[in-house]
Amino acid sequence: MKQRLGRLEAQFFAYAQMRKLRTVRRGDLSGSMLGLTPDQERKLLSRLARAQLIARVRRGLYLVPPRLPLGGAWTPDEILAINTLIADRQGRYQICGPNAFNRYGYDDQLPNRIYAYNNRLSGDRTIGAVNLTLIKVADERLGETQEQKTADGETAVYSSRARTLLDAVYDWSRFGSLPRAYDWIRADLRAGRVRPVDLVRITLRYGDVGAIRRIGALLDREGVDKRQLRRLEQRLRTPKNPIPWIPGRARRGNADRRWGIVWNDRA
Repeated sequence: MKQRLGRLEAQFFAYAQMRKLRTVRRGDLSGSMLGLTPDQERKLLSRLARAQLIARVRRGLYLVPPRLPLGGAWTPDEILAINTLIADRQGRYQICGPNAFNRYGYDDQLPNRIYAYNNRLSGDRTIGAVNLTLIKVADERLGETQEQKTADGETAVYSSRARTLLDAVYDWSRFGSLPRAYDWIRADLRAGRVRPVDLVRITLRYGDVGAIRRIGALLDREGVDKRQLRRLEQRLRTPKNPIPWIPGRARRGNADRRWGIVWNDRA
């Protein structure tokens, strides 16, 4: 490590640790006790990021480790990375999709990236060794979350269990979650981990017509209280062009006119 650090690099880390800095923005160092020119600052931060001693969040914004990494390279924690990125844009987010599926025990595969709905950014980003897939949605599509504190004191925001189930149906094409999600919903309903009334409420608030049809048809099959089914049915217009119960399969099977579903699970 000492061989990799020049005088300016060593001074930078000493300054950052003294000030307990977690982030550094371009311009912070040129007016500091380091006395760097803007060009020196730009080159220093770029050098440190290339050496993986700090992590670039975006152009001009970097995450700094609380102490020098013993292994010679450093990457931020996943939650620190996404919190810093979204906070910089004064936005909101919630971790969803494969990460939430794993969190609630629906899928034992641990994703190698973080998927997050948010109201600021879209596309893939990399911060250190953290890979992010950011899905930009309207403000009103954010909600129904649970928070979790990390060992480092960061707050991770996840979609709730019921919201995760709804999104597994609503956003099936992105997450590849149908027909598996139907089994997840059945299991949670029967185990009492999710109440029908909550699933209906969340479906009506955050789902589209396709999600309402599929959730309604599933709850109908499960014998859920008719009052809850009517709440979903009232949001559907007639006539209904039938959609497949399992997307991607041929539309061969019995048609359910109430929900506009073709039962193609045996096709």
